[in-house]
Amino acid sequence: MPIVPITIYGDKILRKTTKPVDAVDDEVIRDIQNMFETMRYANGIGLAANQVNLDKSIFVIDISPVEGYENIKPVVMINPEIVEESEERIIMEEGCLSLPNLRADVERSEIIKVRYLDTDEEIQEIEAGDLFARVILHEYDHLIGKMIPDRVEPGMKKRLQKELIKIMKRDVDIDYPITQRN
Repeated sequence: MPIVPITIYGDKILRKTTKPVDAVDDEVIRDIQNMFETMRYANGIGLAANQVNLDKSIFVIDISPVEGYENIKPVVMINPEIVEESEERIIMEEGCLSLPNLRADVERSEIIKVRYLDTDEEIQEIEAGDLFARVILHEYDHLIGKMIPDRVEPGMKKRLQKELIKIMKRDVDIDYPITQRN
């Protein structure tokens, strides 16, 4: 399975709402396998399809490498929908493979309920909390064209501008492949 270049801040596909998946065929399964392989190669714990230049409403998550979450199985969410969010919110630092080396505090709901299709095209609905909920919400944001800078307070976004410009210019030191300038 190939490692796919990751789209980064400034790539137009990251700002579009992705298209729903009509059927889980061999191509979609291959895309999912490549996404897992790419995510793991880049030491990520979540990856949305548009982060590998695919206009599909899919993301993959594997938080098992994180201490305390070793028992959480990797998951694929196709056409996910956030159906419930708790009022309790937590601020936590986040990073993103499409924002290399950038980290920022983001406020998100502590507990969520998400409905999605699995790879057998069965509807699943799960409740998630803590880091698992955060990663789901982060990846879901990608599918609706949002990124970390859209979720931080204006003062923080202004402070991030210099780094965001460096990322757009591909002036970043990373050890995974990224897309060419578009």
